[in-house]
Parts: sequence; C-alpha cells; structure tokens
Amino acid sequence: MQDFAYEPVYDGAGCQLTVTILADRDTVRGEMRADAEGAGFRVLECCGLDEFGSGAIGALGDLVLVDCTGMDAQAMALLSRLDVRAAKSGAQLVVSTIMESLDVVFGCFTISPAQILVDPGRADRVIAIGRVLASVPNLRLRELSETDRLMLLRLTEQVGRVAQRVEGLSAQVFAGRTANGGAFRFEAARQTFRGEGDEPGTRARDTAPQLPPAEAIRKLIHHRQLRSNFFDAELFADPAWDILLDLAAARAERQQVSVSSLCIAAGVPATTALRWIGQMVEADLLLRIPDPHDRRRAHIALADKTADSMARYFAAIGLVATGEAVAA
Repeated sequence: MQDFAYEPVYDGAGCQLTVTILADRDTVRGEMRADAEGAGFRVLECCGLDEFGSGAIGALGDLVLVDCTGMDAQAMALLSRLDVRAAKSGAQLVVSTIMESLDVVFGCFTISPAQILVDPGRADRVIAIGRVLASVPNLRLRELSETDRLMLLRLTEQVGRVAQRVEGLSAQVFAGRTANGGAFRFEAARQTFRGEGDEPGTRARDTAPQLPPAEAIRKLIHHRQLRSNFFDAELFADPAWDILLDLAAARAERQQVSVSSLCIAAGVPATTALRWIGQMVEADLLLRIPDPHDRRRAHIALADKTADSMARYFAAIGLVATGEAVAA
C-alpha cells in the first residue's frame, strides 16, 4: 500500500491527535508508524511491548496501536493495564493479533472499546484508523491540496461503506433500532391468553417455545454451509445470523463458546466477525461472560431474550422437538 502524506489532524481544541505504537515486529511497527503519520497523527511512542512495559509509562496517545502475537503473562498484564488506562483516558485502542492468541487477547479487554484485528492486512489497519478518526468530535484538518483532499474523500467513503456493510447499520437490513440507538431490535412478545384463575404470566411461561434439539440446529447450519459448494460463499454472507445459530446450538447443548470458535462459525474474516460480535453485545443481543476458571478468557452467549426470539423463530418454521425443519 502506498503511503500518502496527509496534513496533521486536530481535535476540537486545536491539539494535534497523537498515537502510541507498540509492536515487537519491526516491519509491522514501521507500517503502523507510516499509516498513523499518514493519517495525521503525531507519534508519542513507538517501541516494543516489553520496552514499553518495563519503562516509566507516560501518557497514552489519543490512538494506541498494538500488535501482539505471543501472549505470555507479561504481555497479558500489559494489555490489561492498557485496557484500564484507555478506559480512563478515552484513548482509542486498535489491537492486532493472530487467531491462536485471539481468545486471550479478547479476554484482556473488558472495559475499553478496543478494535481487535486478526491477521490484518495493512488495509484493515487503515480502515480501523479511519474509524477512530470518524469518532473524534469536531475533527479539524488543515488546508489540504486538491489531490490529498480527493484521496481523503475516497478513504472516508470507503470506510463508511465498509462500516455500514460490516455492522449492519442500514435500516434496510434491520427494520428498527433499540431504545439506545443500536442497529438491532426485538419484536415485543405478544400478550398470551390468560384464563380465569390463572396466575399472571403462568400460561405465557407454559406455552413459550423452547429451543429445539442441538442436532436439529446443527443440521440447519450444515444445510446453510452446503450452499458454498454450489455458489460463491460471499453471496450468502450473513454473519449475524450464523453467529445466532451457532450460539443457539451451543445453548441447547449447554456448551460454552469461545470468541475464536464463534468467529469461525460466522463464516467471515475474524476481524469482521469481531465487529459483528461487538455490535451485538452492545445491542444486548449477546452476553460476554468471563470464564470463572480462567479470568484471562471470556465466552459469548445468547442473552435470554435473544434465546426466546430464536426459539420463536424455530417454532415458526417448524423446527421443534421432532427436529424437522421446513425452512432454512
């Protein structure tokens, strides 16, 4: 990817945005620096994780770019400290890792809204930086040349299209929004008939559909996956639904689901799947559950209201206790 020299970017107070870069791999650290400087950030720190962790840690930049592959105890402690400091300071974290370390890295970030990238290309990192810039209120740019202005406009349009497609923010994808402005909603449960003498809510609980057997849901998932044998898989990319199906099957099996396995089940690149998972957790569709036996890890599960909606969907298509599906 070609490097473009953009002018500095400033926040609403007129201060140039700053970046802290932490990466052990020299090549990746150099790419991070070039991309951050190209986006207009001033570099505060650019070093390896060990060097940063062993020194006197100064103020974090507005953006913190981290690349971590090997996850030992020292690296986990550093990421956890960055999580706390970023949450307090408002710094934006973009953390790249590999699939083998994803569960541990994901477990380190519990309070800050870190963007986690898995095996990212340079374009993925540029898009993540663009998302950070898009979140800065009253962002100000110095006067740009016409060439740079057109280049920045194209990048902004690209980021907007990717974010809209990845996160499902278009109203054409979801019919409504939650009360807090999320991109997901639930239909309100209809009032169930209550006969004379029934306790309030008793009949509703008795008649509420339950999730079908796990093997029936897994069969439905298998049928969905078979489509890629005959058509381009991108034609049917629907990570939100694949995530819900996998978690419904796991709930029926009483199994816990790690974030890495859920990314695989989503059928899209792991970085994209993580964005979907984050959006769905924020919308209260999914729950992030710390592992009681290993605090370094976290699992993902359906929220109760999501499980109820899934059960109603399965009942509507005829996927019930018999395990026979009439729709896919």
